[in-house]
Amino acid sequence: MTHSMSKFSWQGTNRQGQTVKGEMTAKNISEIKYRLRRQGCSIHKIKKAPTSLFNFKQDKISPTDIAIITRQIATMLCAGVNILKTFEMIAAGQTKPSVKKMLSEIADDVRAGNPIAQSLRKYPSQFDTLYCDLVDTGEQSGRLDTIFEQLSIYKEKAEALKSKIKKAMFYPLAVVIVALMVTVTLLVFVVPQFQMIFNSFGAELPVLTQMILNLSEMIQDYAMLISVGTATAMGLYIHAYKRSIAIRHHLDRQLLKVPILGLILHKAAIARFTRTLATTMTAGVPLITALDSAANATGNAVYRDAIGSMRKEVSSGIPMFVAMSATNVFPDMVVQMIAIGEESGAIEDMLLKVTTIYEAQVDDMIDGLTSLLEPLIMTVLGLVIGGLITAMYLPIFQMGNVV
Repeated sequence: MTHSMSKFSWQGTNRQGQTVKGEMTAKNISEIKYRLRRQGCSIHKIKKAPTSLFNFKQDKISPTDIAIITRQIATMLCAGVNILKTFEMIAAGQTKPSVKKMLSEIADDVRAGNPIAQSLRKYPSQFDTLYCDLVDTGEQSGRLDTIFEQLSIYKEKAEALKSKIKKAMFYPLAVVIVALMVTVTLLVFVVPQFQMIFNSFGAELPVLTQMILNLSEMIQDYAMLISVGTATAMGLYIHAYKRSIAIRHHLDRQLLKVPILGLILHKAAIARFTRTLATTMTAGVPLITALDSAANATGNAVYRDAIGSMRKEVSSGIPMFVAMSATNVFPDMVVQMIAIGEESGAIEDMLLKVTTIYEAQVDDMIDGLTSLLEPLIMTVLGLVIGGLITAMYLPIFQMGNVV
């Protein structure tokens, strides 16, 4: 069994009786003690060194890591390398300790005679049910190289789509945050300087200027309360979101109603559904099981519920396109293409065509959204900053007119 290396901090006494301490990387505490005794140190204290949050995030196995690993496995299997050697070689080439550890342990499991799918199931955070089920199917059918090739395409496309959706959502959010930071900075540091000047005027200020000054005072007086209140509210909402299915469903439904972004999320959910269904059915997974996997892959509760309803209908013998139409979630074009696929016996090919169409539409819409947001963002920032500056200079302009 391959053991991962960990960092330990220790403290002890050397041969001269001096207190010494340090850090050392080893497989376990026993190895540390053995190595230090050979150096002539008497150990008083030894413990595992804490891992910083930054290092933890750096070492975390990401979905992108899994997509890259899957592509490497597919390439080596197609080249004729056996599965055990494949895992050993890929593990040896890893620079991220967590990935190296995981692949080494999977290789150990396979070497001991365990099925690959069973070994992968020990890491549910990295290899989901769909992934493991497809690998299981590949093992039983003797088409492991084909299955990993399909999985690598699926993972690469899924990560590319996810990255685009994040871009569409992150861009406007980042701009709002920047606008808020600029506004708060002006209100806290710049506006008070003008207020000192205005106090010397002894005259009534314009309504807009007075409103800005009042807002500045409120933020300065209640900055801590506002910060703590906002952070608490966000924390409570995130906690409730993770624990409450109803809240997650509500948020998913509301996101689909957001102009432009909602349409992107609709099309992305359909693309995920059709690609997952095509991948699982091509691998020989039964339709009912495939629908379960596809429902979980959509990433939205509205579509997950609709596909769950479809599954019940299909399991009772109703054609999939009829069940799909009854959900009132899928566009007519998708339903018609699925109907053609079912009638012609080429459902997998038709699903992939739908995927191609919708992924292309998502790409175009995200590019269009980015192009639309850039001038809009500049306009909003200009109005916010320009409005604040105008409000501050209004009293000075009025004094100039009086003179």
